[in-house]
Amino acid sequence: MGVNMAGNCICDDEACQEASRQEILRRYYDSLKRLLFGTCPDSEVVKIEMLMNQAHITVHDRPVVDAALERAKETDSPAAALQLHDGRIITGKTSNLLGASAALLLNALKELAGIDHKLHVISPEAIEPIQKLKTLYQGSKNPRLHTDEVLIALSVSAATDPTAQLALDQLPKLRGCQAHTSVMVGSVDMKQFKKLSIQATFEAKYEKTSILFNGSGI
Repeated sequence: MGVNMAGNCICDDEACQEASRQEILRRYYDSLKRLLFGTCPDSEVVKIEMLMNQAHITVHDRPVVDAALERAKETDSPAAALQLHDGRIITGKTSNLLGASAALLLNALKELAGIDHKLHVISPEAIEPIQKLKTLYQGSKNPRLHTDEVLIALSVSAATDPTAQLALDQLPKLRGCQAHTSVMVGSVDMKQFKKLSIQATFEAKYEKTSILFNGSGI
């Protein structure tokens, strides 16, 4: 199909415009991240900011941004937020057991499955061996589970717990959801968001206690 015919495929102009605005904001955060890493010039960020001005949008037009930052302010620790397809906003905070992204993922699955957030869908027997492996055998100082590890633990629990299986079954529903974290996350969590087709953005700053940025740093 020629480019001049693309307009004939648009059946919801407002939806297309909103998708375009969100794409601009995602690219803005990606440029800020690469600017932090020293892999893009200041001019790239400036150009996107000019585009944002022309489109009359700010980062506040991405609902998950304010939700994540507000949760981080409340808990005084890294936090994350995800918007479900029906508009509900789910948040996750950092705890002794889970990183913010892992907590967010688990909370979103509980919400989609209609499971009380007070209920534990991952048994301690599934978490403890992973923490022991990380700290005792892999030399990690951070015992908190990342997104890939929490999914493994959830899968183990699902073998004997129907509630955990119900939560696990909700994973496909996360495809295309928007997410944001209050700090940069490790490469493991970044990759997991992509594998789940979650369109995530991140504040371009490091966690206060993080010294190195890598797969196990946050």
